[in-house]
Amino acid sequence: MPSPCYEIRVAGVLPLEVLLDFDQLTASVEPVETVVHGPLRDQAALNALLARLETFGVEIREIRRRYERQPQR
Repeated sequence: MPSPCYEIRVAGVLPLEVLLDFDQLTASVEPVETVVHGPLRDQAALNALLARLETFGVEIREIRRRYERQPQR
């Protein structure tokens, strides 16, 4: 079973060092926010990322769990 994918929107530009421990995540900067997206292996990984964002004082605007389509057999 693949890891669930998440999309996390934060205010402003996210410091790159926030994502150092989360090598499968990518970030893109939009006009007033950064969007982080990618798979996280479980709820503990999501909580670890959110805690890391908090240590940097990042304002989290939205968290979405994205469901990936399963390949057809």
